[in-house]
Amino acid sequence: MFKHEKPLLKEVKVEKPNPQYAVLMQEQLGGGNGELKAAMQYLSQSFRVNDPAIKDLFLDIGSEELSHMEMVAQTVNLLNGHSVDFNSVGSGEIETHVLGGLAPVLMNSSGEPWTANYVTVTGDLVADLLSNIASEQRAKVVYEYLYRQINDKYVRETIDFLLNREEAHNALFREALNNVKSTGSNKDFGVTQDSKLYFDLSTPGRYYGDPNPTEPSFANPKREQELTGKH
Repeated sequence: MFKHEKPLLKEVKVEKPNPQYAVLMQEQLGGGNGELKAAMQYLSQSFRVNDPAIKDLFLDIGSEELSHMEMVAQTVNLLNGHSVDFNSVGSGEIETHVLGGLAPVLMNSSGEPWTANYVTVTGDLVADLLSNIASEQRAKVVYEYLYRQINDKYVRETIDFLLNREEAHNALFREALNNVKSTGSNKDFGVTQDSKLYFDLSTPGRYYGDPNPTEPSFANPKREQELTGKH
């Protein structure tokens, strides 16, 4: 079951309306690397997870992504202001002004509607965790691009918060991957000679030697600090 609490995860404000920038923010509402995509991906993945710790992690982060979606939607709402006027948007989607009545509609900055095709679910924990790590990294990149293109201090505060939460999720997914790194699609990883060959097909030039595949895993700085006694 879900329970909705009306206060936002973090208050959002804007210095003044900026309909053109609202178009850019739409990308993180209804785009392929946006908050709705992340929420639906992690929640959908959780349905078949048997590991109680990882299932709980997927549910926690997926639920938080819905809270991020609320923050992005409210930011878009405030940036759109109160006047329907397509002339206030020089490029990008104008459906907000001709179809949505300034509502934060589930579409990206080009006006393409959100689709479940953005969501990746494989039923394999390792594959799904690697996908989630990449998803968080891509979301961070988009927020960094958005941050560079606005001077509104309040919008920047919102983006900075969301960007740092992506980093937190990335770290948690990496920690979870390390806990299951020898399972699923990582079983018997890199055991044949075929997996140890490098085909030098772009010539001239070769910059990498033959691979010695090991299952994907990540260093855990928190664990390393605990072992060394550093904080």
